[in-house]
Amino acid sequence: MIVKESRRFPFGKNWEHFLELLDDARVEEAKKSLQTMLEIQEFRNKSFLDAGSGSGLFSLAARMLGASVFSFDFDEEAVACTKALRRQFFPDDFEWKIQRGDVLDQEFLNSIQTYDIVYSWGVLHHTGAMWTALENIAALVNVEGYLYIAIYNDQGLISRYWHKVKEIYNTNSVGKMLMLCVHMPYLYGLRRLVRMIQGRDKVPRGMDLWRDMVDWLGGFPFEVAKPEEIIRVFTCRSFRLVALKTCGGRHGCNEFVFRKEKL
Repeated sequence: MIVKESRRFPFGKNWEHFLELLDDARVEEAKKSLQTMLEIQEFRNKSFLDAGSGSGLFSLAARMLGASVFSFDFDEEAVACTKALRRQFFPDDFEWKIQRGDVLDQEFLNSIQTYDIVYSWGVLHHTGAMWTALENIAALVNVEGYLYIAIYNDQGLISRYWHKVKEIYNTNSVGKMLMLCVHMPYLYGLRRLVRMIQGRDKVPRGMDLWRDMVDWLGGFPFEVAKPEEIIRVFTCRSFRLVALKTCGGRHGCNEFVFRKEKL
């Protein structure tokens, strides 16, 4: 899927607004989400690759847990967000490297090492070439290392509807306002009300409900996959599935943790 730069959602701008809300509680939630899915409590002596670092929150979480971290993102403003977090929490830290990079750029990928933990949550389906990105990311994992990814769930016709919504959102300011007005009552209003009734104040992974909604509506390019399709990609490449968390057939991401086996 070839997408003009003007039609891509500006993820970095969304993350800039999210950083204004960042506090210790959100950082702790991010750390906990990594520890829970990976079933690793301490990251000391481990290398961590954040492929598509976005706000930089999960790079920060991994660094706080003791890992040496390399963060990259396609979006210049996302890179700036990640650097801002490093300046705030780990100034002049040689164990946290950050640069602009593209998971579809083979020359860039060949220039970096392999890692004990490769993390790419909700990123690869926004590249415009998801299946290539999935193949590329597999080569960045050390033997006996972990790959933690999250990919949008394929809902068939409903996913095609959301694809159209995202296209319209990124057409111009009118399309953006129209899609926000149409979908905000459900994606933000109703969801927020349900969470309040259920007493679930915290958004998973330390995220923010409003920023999540904007990311969902605007996130384009947009591709989806069924869980079994993702599993097939990696089991054919000597990976073993060790954890799976689905979104229950709804829209959103299915989360996967794979471990790379010895040949």
